[in-house]
Amino acid sequence: MRLFFLFLLACLTASCNKPEPLYTTQSYVFGTLVDISIYGETDANSQDISNQIIREFQNLHNRLHAWRPSELSSINHAFARGDTPISIKPDLSAMIQDATRLSAQTNGAFNPAIGGLIEEWGFHHDEFAPKKVDENKIKSLVKANPQMSDIVLEDGKAFSKSSSVQLDLGGYAKGYALDIALKELNKVGVKNALINIGGNIIALGKHGDKPWRVGIQHPRKPSAIAALDLNSGWAIGTSGDYQRYFELAGKRYCHIIDPVTGYPVQGVQAVTVLIPPQNNTGVLSDVASKPIFIANPENRAQAAKNMHVENYLVIDSDSKISISPSMAKRIIWLDKDAEKHALSIQP
Repeated sequence: MRLFFLFLLACLTASCNKPEPLYTTQSYVFGTLVDISIYGETDANSQDISNQIIREFQNLHNRLHAWRPSELSSINHAFARGDTPISIKPDLSAMIQDATRLSAQTNGAFNPAIGGLIEEWGFHHDEFAPKKVDENKIKSLVKANPQMSDIVLEDGKAFSKSSSVQLDLGGYAKGYALDIALKELNKVGVKNALINIGGNIIALGKHGDKPWRVGIQHPRKPSAIAALDLNSGWAIGTSGDYQRYFELAGKRYCHIIDPVTGYPVQGVQAVTVLIPPQNNTGVLSDVASKPIFIANPENRAQAAKNMHVENYLVIDSDSKISISPSMAKRIIWLDKDAEKHALSIQP
């Protein structure tokens, strides 16, 4: 989801002699805004690197598109037909294996196999219109119980034991792209950068002599509710109900669907997680917020624990804020009223 940068400027007055060595560029990929900021490099070098990263993002987006012709949609067609296995490229096979592992870790709350439900709710479109769903169709899709574990990967091919499996990697791909970007930046020797894909953000190095600072978007206001300093290798991600949604009869329906009920999650506006450096930091920043978003309030701490997430913040539908003790030590409140009413989530 959308976060925005609160950069710590080295010079704040017109008397500064030298411009800050910060290059920024913006693009649109994965159905969201992508911001790339590189510090300490020449503009020409930063532009070349940024363009290369955007090309890689666009290629990944094209390959994983869930409702336009793509590698992923071809796999889904094969799964639906239930015919012979389909060839699959090694990196996509690895993504599916990883997503399967993470789905099991969340006890199925994160379930990329429910593309059929996502489509039925109208979220396989670039724009979202109010839609009254067929309740019997929803019940049928839930009863079919598609799971990532239904997918079999063997000898460079894939097939599904259930024809109801329809892959949608929208809750995984942005984080995967962040990890790709970090590897690319390290490969070319960039020391300081910040990559933001629709609110999933990963940091490299610093912004000058201080950490990169990012703001956490208020889900119902045009301002930041708080800020966080991102040290090198750390990532932050937010799941929210305020970008991909529609309203019908005064009720908001967001794109985050509970696989158990088949309906968009109610009662939550946003969940933000902060992830320390590890092999798949970006992926976890994308995935880990989902099971916390879906969980009932009394189960959120356990959902976070299952994902080994210590730093997280939840904003309920009534704007009540809950925050983990570890996150409370890191956050910089900008909305003092929110700070005053924030409640600690007990582990």
